[in-house]
Amino acid sequence: MNAILILEQSLNGLQFGLMLFLLAAGLTLVFGIMDMINLAHGSLYMIGAYLVATFSQATGSFWLGLGLGVLATVVVGVLLECTILRRLYHRDHLSQVMGTFAILLMSNEIVRIIWGAQPLMLNPPAALAGPVELMSGFSYPAYRLLIIGVGLLVALLLWLLVTRTRFGMQVRAGAANREMATAMGANVRRLFTLVFALGAALCAVAGGMLGPLLAVQVGMGESILILAFVVIVIGGIGSIRGALLGALLVGVVDTAGRTLVPLLFAKTMGPDVAANAGPAVASILIYVLMAAVLFYKPQGLFPAHD
Repeated sequence: MNAILILEQSLNGLQFGLMLFLLAAGLTLVFGIMDMINLAHGSLYMIGAYLVATFSQATGSFWLGLGLGVLATVVVGVLLECTILRRLYHRDHLSQVMGTFAILLMSNEIVRIIWGAQPLMLNPPAALAGPVELMSGFSYPAYRLLIIGVGLLVALLLWLLVTRTRFGMQVRAGAANREMATAMGANVRRLFTLVFALGAALCAVAGGMLGPLLAVQVGMGESILILAFVVIVIGGIGSIRGALLGALLVGVVDTAGRTLVPLLFAKTMGPDVAANAGPAVASILIYVLMAAVLFYKPQGLFPAHD
């Protein structure tokens, strides 16, 4: 367990955490402002990845495919919000869970009908296919460095949008006290649609950027949706700052744990225990982290009202 391995896993965790942030940011705003549990959020991540892959293959350009895929996913998200989800805003949480879970299942089948059951190939830009030497004896994939850079840039732009614009002021007011924001003249219906469109765009960026690393396949949004919910619970519902910190914590703990815990078990308890117990322990670390955070701060690290 040398310094190079720790550095590599830290960068992997940073990369994964920033992509989780893109998902969790839209999800926490929808949850915090609309008071809506939206399980269909993972479907937008999946649809975004498929659209980016499709446009990239059609145009021969990853970047053009990413831009077109994000725009198309925003359109899908706005149509979904205007036609179906508006009917669920004033329902109880159980109705929202059941309704959006049905959308999730139907989205999987629609994707299977349109694109088939086989995964799609999404290749990274050719110029970023190789490694970059960061220091003597340590090289890191250029595309993963790009993901880190894009994640940091989007996080900065989102922070500026939320903290420095009138739209951001309304978003923060809606997350802290939706009734008061309405009484002060905020157009809640338009705000809901814009927030949902922003969440859909972030989902598509995450899906498109992770597509070359993970399989673009049916059901890909379900497992990552669970991690996104863990992130917003740790960070605090409705908080962008909390979503960023929670995503980085989950990304580093999950990625580093899956590599370092088996190695630690192998050195202390033997290879048999490492092979059997190591992956199982590593897979529950993020939930142990969530339980620990909620024990000390039941509302998350940075609740929206703070």
